[in-house]
Amino acid sequence: MTDQPTAALRRTEISASGSLAAIFALRMFGLFMILPVFAVFGGQLEGATPLLIGTAIGAYGLMQACLQIPFGMLSDRFGRRPMLLIGLALFMAGGVVAALSDTIHGVILGRALQGAGAIASVIMALIGDVVSERNRTKAMALIGMSVGGSFILALILGPLLAHWLGLSGLFWLTVALGAVALLVALRVPAPKVMQDEALPPSQRFRQVLGSPDLRRLDLGILVLHLTMTASFVVLPKLLQSRLGLSLEQHSLLYLVVLVAGFLAMIPLIIAAERHGAVPIKRAAVALLIVAEVLLAVAGETLWHFVLALFVYFMAFNLLEALLPSMVGRAAPAGTRGTAMGVYSTSQFLGVFIGGQLGGALFQWVGAEAVFYGCAAMALFWLWRLAGMKELPKLDNRVIQLNPADDPRHTVERLRAVPGVLEAVVVTEKHLALLKVDNQLLDEHALQALAAEGQN
Repeated sequence: MTDQPTAALRRTEISASGSLAAIFALRMFGLFMILPVFAVFGGQLEGATPLLIGTAIGAYGLMQACLQIPFGMLSDRFGRRPMLLIGLALFMAGGVVAALSDTIHGVILGRALQGAGAIASVIMALIGDVVSERNRTKAMALIGMSVGGSFILALILGPLLAHWLGLSGLFWLTVALGAVALLVALRVPAPKVMQDEALPPSQRFRQVLGSPDLRRLDLGILVLHLTMTASFVVLPKLLQSRLGLSLEQHSLLYLVVLVAGFLAMIPLIIAAERHGAVPIKRAAVALLIVAEVLLAVAGETLWHFVLALFVYFMAFNLLEALLPSMVGRAAPAGTRGTAMGVYSTSQFLGVFIGGQLGGALFQWVGAEAVFYGCAAMALFWLWRLAGMKELPKLDNRVIQLNPADDPRHTVERLRAVPGVLEAVVVTEKHLALLKVDNQLLDEHALQALAAEGQN
């Protein structure tokens, strides 16, 4: 049997996972730090309108959504590292274009070019190449923490850096961050043989898109990032115009609400582990709705904004932590990489739609309409969660089969093993892809079948 349990990540896996997490964090910090300040600085650009400001914020999301899957497929053919380097070069080029632009259209072009370096799918695939199945969840968790950390730091440091560097300086900083990430990428292991998922692409996509649970999760990450992007099209401007807060004070406000929201989230994460993630997820979406309504009625009162942002970030960070793990549980055997690709595409599509929706509502209706629109989207998400049941905590296994065995008979024997919940046989590669419940699994029976396949 492949991927035997190990006590910890091997040294090479730790190094590769850390390097890939650093690339992710550097790049996402560069993208995120524009978010809390662009509504203020973008209005000074020639030709700027609220709608075009929203387009500039969300432009990278559209390109990311369109190019995640093509970049992943190209990396299968030409190698992970070349596509990783091309993606980071595009990110840097986009930063240069935006830094040199004094019109909103030039910044939109730069942001779109930054988004064209859609390397998230390449990084996920590279993790699959260099990290064993047993340790892949830990590596993915490290990636997730790096993204969450970069988001928090960007919200806190972005306004301070913008005060010192200006908008053009922020974009030059993204170029520098991209250069550091490129240097890190040069040291990432480059496997000669890619370990693509065993099932044919058409079958993987059919299973992923046909799963009701995965569709709910993809909708969820789309709505979550839609509300975040749309809200920040408006929020920095309101903090400045209604409350008179300087950019440095924005940073202090974000620091307070983010830390408080993170601490308040911890008991909910523990509750999700003990009592199930689905009810906690529903509660978090309900909090998201409450937060958007509170933002809509905040008026010109500081503590109203503080309360609303505290509730929002508690819900946002909780959902960011829960959703990826739920995707891994819901993905059918042999489709986890594809499921994560569709999930990432949905996330970036939410960024683009949020930028457009926020800018359009702000320009044509008003600031409050943005928050009420986000609340309505979250309410629709909550309604779609009504039929979702708790997902079991399952592990993935891969077994080598004997080429002489009958596939149908093999599936029946595997499914008869206690604890094996799914079994998919890939006849061409003589593999069985399993999803198992480790608490119920008869390990000896499964190892006996695996030993037969190696004889």
